[in-house]
Amino acid sequence: GSSCVCEPGYRMVSSNGGFSVTCEKCPENMSGVTQDGWNCITCPKGLTSKGNCKCPINEILVERSIDGILLNEALCLQCNGSEQSFSAPDASGSRCVRCEKTFIQVSKSCDCNSPNILTGGLCFLAREGLPPKGVAAVRFAQLGITLTSAWFLKNLQSSAFACWLYSNLTSCQALGNMCVMNMNSLSSSSTDACGLFQYIFVSTARVGITHSIPYWRHNLPWLYYGDQPGLASQVLEKNHFPTIFTFKGTDKDVKLKFIAASFDAEGNFLKWQNLEGGILQLCPDTQTKLNAAYVFGTTYQQSCKISVSKILLDFPNPIFYDLFLEYNDGNGQQYLWAVPVLNLNLQYNEKFVNQGSNMNNWLLTRRFFLVDALSGKENDLGKPPRVIRIASKITISIRLVSHTQRGTIYPPLITVAYTDVLIQNPETQSVMVSFTVSYEMNQAEAQIQTDIALGVLGGLAVLWSLLKTAGWKRRTGSSIIDLQTVFKFLLFYAGDLANVFFIITVGTGIYWLVFFKAQQFVSVLLPLPSQEEDFVTYIACAFSLKALQFLHLLVSQLAIDIFFIDWERPKGKVLKAVEGEGVIKSAAAPVSIWRTYFIANEWNEIQTVRKINPLFQVLAVLFFLEVVGFSNLALMDASSSLTRSSGSYVAPWSRILRFGVSAALWVAIAILQVIFFAVIYERFVEDKISQFVDLCCVSNISVFLLSHNCFGHYIHGRSVHGHADTNMEEMNMNLKREAENLCSQRGLLPNTDGQTFQISISRKMRLHYDWIHETLTRKRGPARLLDSSANTFEQSTRAYNAMNKFLSSFIDHVHKEMDYIVKDKLLLERILGMEFMEPIEKSIFYNDEGHSFSDVLYYGNESTLLIFDILFFSVVDLASQSFVLAAILTYLQQEIFRFIRNTLGRKNLASKTLVDQRFLI
Repeated sequence: GSSCVCEPGYRMVSSNGGFSVTCEKCPENMSGVTQDGWNCITCPKGLTSKGNCKCPINEILVERSIDGILLNEALCLQCNGSEQSFSAPDASGSRCVRCEKTFIQVSKSCDCNSPNILTGGLCFLAREGLPPKGVAAVRFAQLGITLTSAWFLKNLQSSAFACWLYSNLTSCQALGNMCVMNMNSLSSSSTDACGLFQYIFVSTARVGITHSIPYWRHNLPWLYYGDQPGLASQVLEKNHFPTIFTFKGTDKDVKLKFIAASFDAEGNFLKWQNLEGGILQLCPDTQTKLNAAYVFGTTYQQSCKISVSKILLDFPNPIFYDLFLEYNDGNGQQYLWAVPVLNLNLQYNEKFVNQGSNMNNWLLTRRFFLVDALSGKENDLGKPPRVIRIASKITISIRLVSHTQRGTIYPPLITVAYTDVLIQNPETQSVMVSFTVSYEMNQAEAQIQTDIALGVLGGLAVLWSLLKTAGWKRRTGSSIIDLQTVFKFLLFYAGDLANVFFIITVGTGIYWLVFFKAQQFVSVLLPLPSQEEDFVTYIACAFSLKALQFLHLLVSQLAIDIFFIDWERPKGKVLKAVEGEGVIKSAAAPVSIWRTYFIANEWNEIQTVRKINPLFQVLAVLFFLEVVGFSNLALMDASSSLTRSSGSYVAPWSRILRFGVSAALWVAIAILQVIFFAVIYERFVEDKISQFVDLCCVSNISVFLLSHNCFGHYIHGRSVHGHADTNMEEMNMNLKREAENLCSQRGLLPNTDGQTFQISISRKMRLHYDWIHETLTRKRGPARLLDSSANTFEQSTRAYNAMNKFLSSFIDHVHKEMDYIVKDKLLLERILGMEFMEPIEKSIFYNDEGHSFSDVLYYGNESTLLIFDILFFSVVDLASQSFVLAAILTYLQQEIFRFIRNTLGRKNLASKTLVDQRFLI
């Protein structure tokens, strides 16, 4: 369909390459057209469908004299088949040539008469011992179709006879090719192409073998490795490939030199071909990217969709390949190592199934092809095929020898999966094809080590969670193991187990990143995508459990009890009109509430302060990954370069390396941020946690908060100057006296600076606190339960004053039945995060110099927040393969949870301290 030709009965007058053709009708007395199409001629014995002259069988067509002059009338001359000449028409029917030698040998003529056998253009003597009559059938198992192939019908029997009788190399190769076109399939009752090949293979054991390989007969192609069970594992694992490979070295150490011997369907040897030319890659690409497939250590993946019409155009005839890997011995002598083929479509017998990972059930072969558009032709080889077979998935597997330190590999394996396509409309039909070079090693030992680490750390996590639960029970003042205790243990265990999974996954990711990318002589190879499933599962488990811990932390922080103790006392008296009585009485001067509002706002602001800057953290990670190029370290190749040229091949991502690179950057940048804020920023610029403690002291307000039923924190903010509700001049004077040590110290105990404490209160103290606190919350109950004669605001105000008076008197040791002692925590208590002494009669104040009250804030839970952010980022990245999207969504979730924590924390603060929410800004 790409050029013009003249219709039958017309001769060509002019032609410009077929695009512009001028034709002229031949006269009636010269209605035929010469073979070249330029002249008219008389045809005495009729015309073909194309308008050319035709001659009977065994005669040749002559249109010109011996000196090239065109004859007016074509001649049909009979070739002389007598013993003197033994001539017969050639395939084109235009000249006499010596007839095929089998005719001469069998019949001493150019005829093959009965009882001799004529098949495939060859003549054979009928005798005993000939191979059985072949079945010219080709089975396309995927379509459930069995065709009688025109190619097999023409060549199968003759190739088998010639191979068996004469050891004809070309015929034996052609027979082997037909077996390969039939997917090397064989059954004991069949005499198809593979059956005939096996018949000849067994019958020619006397002729010897090639290169000491028992499966390679002289004159026969090497198709099978043998059908002994377990042979495949011996071929692939018994011997090591006799050379070593490196990631960083000379070209011969870095590249895999695959070469292929190629044959056409007729059995003719074509040439040796280097695979670097991209001969096995059906998808078009640049030469640089095609050659990257054979750089050792670079996982190569190429896939595309190709139209059937292009396949038929590019591969009209199949090419068959025997693949070898070239190597040199210590003396520089070149050798070839045969590469076995695992044909996933092979149907040998019920013993062998070329599926799954059990090598003992595999039957290895040698020869393969890319496209077969020949065997699927029925009746006429000149017509398009009814079915074509395409190598839709080719994988070259390189396996590293376990415990090697010098880059020793097992023999490579090429796995081929074919797709059968029923031709209907080639222009619209397409096939997905892929070519992969994968590198793998036995990961069983690494999996065992991971399982051991998971078991040991998981067991330690159980013990640690039990200790946390015991500490929680002590702090809640309960000794009964109930359903709530079990639920709390599970929540603690979820968080600790999340840390276990996180440690294992981060350690695994960094291990592969460092040891794979930094090695010169290859000792480890990355897990395959299918081997990464357990790793991805660990990350998913870590994220799910850490999310549960994070939500538990959020709920716990939003339910704390907190009260601001105002130590300020009235200064003097004021005259106040008594409502409803019309008289003026003297009363104590009111204490300003603005200091309490101020402290409440400052507490509200520091609720979501963190030890790092979350926005900078996300941007810095994204900058190093995408701009600096650390993301290139996650590619499944041997390069440790941070940059890639635009025209080079980009290997697929490794999920383990992506997590390892991103997690390492997250942790590294977070550690640098923590060090910067702790050493520089909080010391020389602003430390909001310490400043809040100082502000409480300047404001003459203490903070009493309970994170558990009988445990919490106390910030002693009682002013050493006795009052804080004063003017600027006096305030500055007080600060100056304090700086010059002209006044007492700020600590709760005399001559101490300790202002922050962990408190473990007695049960009696808690009951009294709850009794007063009930009146704070009564106004939120049903209206029918409220005292209708009293204003609810006045009730809550009185309750606030009562709570303030009770807590201040408690701190001043007024209540002897609810007194407390101050002591230091034991080192083991600090390590375990629990208290050994139970506050039965007296509450216990533990000295705390580390501002542990931040445990009820974001600030004191930075590790939980950071790990949650890392896991959230990693889960999004592993799902989307996009660091940018992961960074955006991570920042959004940070802001969403910060908003939730601020909003609900403000409400809890307002409800527990009686600070009107309208004053919290």
